[in-house]
Amino acid sequence: MNGVKQPVLVPVITAGLVGFACVAGAAERGPKERRAQTRPPNIVLVLADQWRAEAFGYAGNPDVKTPNLDRLQREGIHFVNAVSGMPVCCPARASFLTGQRPLTHGVFLNDVPLNPEAVTIAKVLGAAGYDTAYIGKWHVDAHGRSSFIPRERRQGFDYWKVLECSHDYNHSAYYADGPEMLYWEGYDAIAQTRDAQQYLRDHAPPRKPFFLVLSWGPPHDPYFTAPEKYRALYDPAKLTLRPNVPEAEAAQARKILAGYYAHCTALDDCFGELRRTLRETGLEETTLLVFGSDHGDMLGSQGFFKKQRPWDESIRVPLVLRWPGGLGTRARLLEAPFNVEDLMPTLLGLCGVPIPKTVEGLDYSGYLRGRKNPGDNATVILCASPFGEWERRKGGREYRGIRTPRHTYVRDLNGPWLLYDNQADPYQTNNLANQAKHARLQARLDAVLTRKLKERHDAFLPGNAYIQQWGYQVDANGTVPYKH
Repeated sequence: MNGVKQPVLVPVITAGLVGFACVAGAAERGPKERRAQTRPPNIVLVLADQWRAEAFGYAGNPDVKTPNLDRLQREGIHFVNAVSGMPVCCPARASFLTGQRPLTHGVFLNDVPLNPEAVTIAKVLGAAGYDTAYIGKWHVDAHGRSSFIPRERRQGFDYWKVLECSHDYNHSAYYADGPEMLYWEGYDAIAQTRDAQQYLRDHAPPRKPFFLVLSWGPPHDPYFTAPEKYRALYDPAKLTLRPNVPEAEAAQARKILAGYYAHCTALDDCFGELRRTLRETGLEETTLLVFGSDHGDMLGSQGFFKKQRPWDESIRVPLVLRWPGGLGTRARLLEAPFNVEDLMPTLLGLCGVPIPKTVEGLDYSGYLRGRKNPGDNATVILCASPFGEWERRKGGREYRGIRTPRHTYVRDLNGPWLLYDNQADPYQTNNLANQAKHARLQARLDAVLTRKLKERHDAFLPGNAYIQQWGYQVDANGTVPYKH
């Protein structure tokens, strides 16, 4: 891919730091790496908004410039089939924080609140002796996108420089500890990254481990607001479109891609600066560095834009981890499907912290250490109730489906809808659903989906049933009205 050598495939919250598990395989690493295991790792989680899995140099994209994240992938562990099970901002973020599925925590629409009493990763790590910090976009509070969020609704995070949600990426607002509105200087991802860098300097060497989340707003639309030096890198006329972009959408798709890639490269530079600070502060060896996104972006594929939909451009997300002192630096590609609710238990597992009984996601920490895959190579994707840009009048529909390393299978309320062989048809242009010659495959995948829905107690009801269950009020577009 682009001349880059690829890696080979391969319940009670306790206080204090006593009893943290050491990482398996220590004998295979050197003395320095073994010393790093005497304490749990720091965690730095970098989240981008709406960054799809193929928009990287390491993914074979010939146009987008992401050298720093390409390097992370060459030195880390890459879940190549990571997905956002419900590819919308708030549901994905609530699932990351709680390790629960959207129909459990109730955040299956944007701008509805995550319960302040939820058991979250920050609360669990804080009780285990971690400092906790969050910088950037939040979007699970639902009390107004520009409103101050008091400490009791911060879900366990102590250091706090946050705005609920903004898509103004220049001189954007945020709050710290008080209700005074503050402003990031210039392009907010750069300013937020600088703040994260200062947090790292202030915690080097750490008195105790820390959990830092850096949550960028881009490359989510608006697509044309990155600094000019990044926008100048991309000429729409020279960009390569995926084969599943219809000709009628080609011109718009190229224009949007140019702005989208400009954001991506700006964020890649930010990521490079963050890694430089980790090295300079001596924290890199003992820090678990994770890069991911809440969902992808169609960007013209299948004739659609933005998210919610079950195609790969919407559901597949980047997920790369690097922890030299605990997992080594040998590049690995892991094919097991990984869903957003799996992130909390996996991070807790890597830290040796007990996983709360409230968690529904899978703990892949043992898998990362070379042990058995905890899953069955199939993960659920869903839309509980379509809204906004995909409201029903625009073709939106409820769906349930599974993504495996090879196949995507999806039902809507009327029955089987989509079936793709992603190995033979990576751009998902040949829908095999309801074709006689693929009946056995469809039946087998349908049985897996049926079993998983039964295990999840998911009756797959029309969206209005869940809206009524949770008492949400929606407009004609199925959207929860929100205050700015």
